[in-house]
Amino acid sequence: MPSEFDQGYWDDRYSAQGDVWSGAANPVLVSEASALAPGRALDIGCGEGADAIWLAGRGWQVTGVDFSAVALERAAARSRRSGEDPSAADTIAGRIQWQQHDFTRWAPPAGRYDLVTAQFMHLPSAPRTVLFRALADAVAPGGTLLIVGHDVSDVHPAAHRMPDPDLFFSADEVAATLDPALWNIEVAEARIRTSSANPGTGPDGSPVRTADAVLRASRL
Repeated sequence: MPSEFDQGYWDDRYSAQGDVWSGAANPVLVSEASALAPGRALDIGCGEGADAIWLAGRGWQVTGVDFSAVALERAAARSRRSGEDPSAADTIAGRIQWQQHDFTRWAPPAGRYDLVTAQFMHLPSAPRTVLFRALADAVAPGGTLLIVGHDVSDVHPAAHRMPDPDLFFSADEVAATLDPALWNIEVAEARIRTSSANPGTGPDGSPVRTADAVLRASRL
């Protein structure tokens, strides 16, 4: 498997000076999870911790998981700087557990979490399918599965995405792996990006449209 999918690659990337990501929670997580009652959350591919910290700030007990031990060190440090009184009995940092796992070899405990979120977890299709099924299994009855990634429609040079089409997926593809007897599909769409993250214009000067594959489902 290419080096992008192992711990060493990500440890090197996160060892660089400065933040790798924006430090803000992913917008789709914010829009889709704001109305959920806090419980136990699993954040897969948590990186420098912005999503996990946002969830913990809303009262969730969060397990943040990543390939990279360096990313987790950064995330833990960021959570301790979250602005709360570190002497308080219940802090954002205290509501998060950080765990390092290889997503191609590990599965979370089944039926454990009220929210399982994976934001832009782009593996090749075979291990990605295995992982996404394991993430679905980790959702407790009544809980929510939220999977977001670069939509398959972004497979074109002007989108400035990853060069391998096998790394992209659609929300419908993910939804098709969920047993309709166990799941209610609430959102399955290619959501057009409207933020400054859009790459701009294509070679002909026309606007480049990019989209996120957004799957939100509740377990019955």
